Amino acid sequence: MKHLLSIILICVSFSILAQEADKKKVIQRIQQRESQYGQIANQIWKYAEVGYKEKQSSALLQETLRKAGFTIEPGVADIPTAFVATFGQGKPVIGIMGEYDALPGMSQDSIPIKRSLGNTAGHACGHHLFGTGSAAAVIAVKEWMQETGQKGTIKFYGCPAEEGGSGKVYMVRAGLFSQADVMLHWHPNNQHVISMSNSLANKAGKFRFYGLASHAAASPERGRSALDAVEAMNYMANMMREHIPSTTRMHYVITNGGKAPNIVPDFAEVYYYVRSPKRDIVMDVWDRLENAAKGAALGTGTKYEAEVIGGVYEMLPNDRLARLMHANLQWVDGYTLTPSELAFAKQIQQTEGMEIVDLASTSQIKGLNDGDNLATGSTDVADVSWTVPTIGLGTAAWVPGTSAHSWQAVAAGGTSIGRKGMMIAAKTLASTAIDLFKHPEWVKEAKAEFEQRRGPNFVYKSLLGNRQPALNYRD
Repeated sequence: MKHLLSIILICVSFSILAQEADKKKVIQRIQQRESQYGQIANQIWKYAEVGYKEKQSSALLQETLRKAGFTIEPGVADIPTAFVATFGQGKPVIGIMGEYDALPGMSQDSIPIKRSLGNTAGHACGHHLFGTGSAAAVIAVKEWMQETGQKGTIKFYGCPAEEGGSGKVYMVRAGLFSQADVMLHWHPNNQHVISMSNSLANKAGKFRFYGLASHAAASPERGRSALDAVEAMNYMANMMREHIPSTTRMHYVITNGGKAPNIVPDFAEVYYYVRSPKRDIVMDVWDRLENAAKGAALGTGTKYEAEVIGGVYEMLPNDRLARLMHANLQWVDGYTLTPSELAFAKQIQQTEGMEIVDLASTSQIKGLNDGDNLATGSTDVADVSWTVPTIGLGTAAWVPGTSAHSWQAVAAGGTSIGRKGMMIAAKTLASTAIDLFKHPEWVKEAKAEFEQRRGPNFVYKSLLGNRQPALNYRD
């Protein structure tokens, strides 16, 4: 019996060593191509295309994956810039998501002082790195599969319009993610961390009011102000804040308030977000918001219409996948800032809105349960997480202390700091995928936890209803 146990232990040890050797080789290959992937990310950073308009960014990633040997399915889910790239066949099917949309009004040069490049948009959430890093990971895994004869399928999901456009929701509705056994993703961050926090469910849309124009001085009594309706709605929404759960958020911007002060506006529009840790609360508050719009229209003698543009679930966690990815992130490890990067980081940390954080933290991996687990943002990855077991990580692609959706994030994302964070993510994603291919039992464990958390009677129902993709929501 002792002899048999010794043989088993030797075999297990040999298998672990072989798997680590495979991952080291894959990581080295990704590192050797840092310059190539950095150029791709930088090109997408320069394109800075907003949601559903990412024609050049999507095309560049598709061509990169096509040249690497993937089969490309473009224009999926009735979205011209969405695509799926596939290599291999059979089980398991491991998917990795990539995003590439920019944010409007966030143009910024890659310098530590605020200076626009004159564009209308910028990658303030680092999706140029997100898409490129994920592509680097799937290419490395594909080459490993070819070399080792590993069975299974690796897929890259090209996901547009995460920023308010809910691109992945339409892809979920189309059944694209149901093809996968596990989904992996990442996101630029100011630290290296596996997020164990939830995300906020979110519903977004535009309320449009139609009134009657007239001369604001000569004949105001003939007019019916659409702007008055918007302001009345906003007033009621602000009064409502006292009477909703404290963890619920409402944000709005007036996207059209009229053309000139001396014309009673016959059209006005306001763009709203509602967020909460639970989607049922979001839906309830949204219904109340629609009632506020009805009341505003009635009180101002105008008419209104509402268009739901975005809607996402809260995230469904998966502890089994989180532990696996965290082990790989620790194995890959962080990075140290060079003297020039350190000078950039010190200067940008002194700018308004930054938090002073130890710059040595780029070399540190946060513990699995460290940090703030309170949900603060929303993502359409959450809808994917209710469809298939899903896990993601954040890496320090920005200067420590940087907030997402800031000019500082755009600036760092266009430098070697952003590229270093991207490479950490690519290596971690590829290593995690290899583990899942080599250990199908871990896939089964993740699926079992997924089914338990989701519940036996769960039926996915999009917060967007049956509407078609809002391809012009950024217009």
